[in-house]
Amino acid sequence: MSLLVLHALRCAGAVGVARLGAITGLDEAEAESELIDLGAGGLVTRLSGGMPVWGLTEAGRAADAERIAAELESAGARGRVTAAYERFLVLNPELLDLCTAWQLRSVGGVLSVNDHGDPGYDAQVLARFADLDGRAAVVCAELSAALPRFGRYRVRLAGALERAAAGELAYVADGTGSYHVVWAELHEDLLATLGLAR
Repeated sequence: MSLLVLHALRCAGAVGVARLGAITGLDEAEAESELIDLGAGGLVTRLSGGMPVWGLTEAGRAADAERIAAELESAGARGRVTAAYERFLVLNPELLDLCTAWQLRSVGGVLSVNDHGDPGYDAQVLARFADLDGRAAVVCAELSAALPRFGRYRVRLAGALERAAAGELAYVADGTGSYHVVWAELHEDLLATLGLAR
């Protein structure tokens, strides 16, 4: 569990306990207990400010890199994760285009902010997201077969899309649990797992 928590902070940045639970699938008490243990080891720190959030220390970043590399090698999964990452990269530009189409639209030849006042337009973009998500599901399945910890991304992406389709529009590209944010975390995870620079 400590690897899940450490790596979630690596991929998502500084987060609170509730969001960490959503990312890892741990309940909040388990997530907080792991944070306390990792904090005692000097790997994470509670950041000051408004809401209580936790982030990696430099030692935590180094420990995560070592542990993730060891996990990848002990599973013999480098080739499978690399192949899935290459398929992810094919989908990534489409995801970015869809997020732009969700946030901006052409009205009378002028590009403007999508106020989501046209349900037909939004439904069309969401249908394109659903199509992309079907192909992303295959990549996620390949990743979770190689390293089970990748399985949470499928759950989170599908959940975000379901909520968006049910009318919670922030779950497309605006909130911390949105499809776009989960996708970005998956991208960061793939880079970190394979030891690649962005």
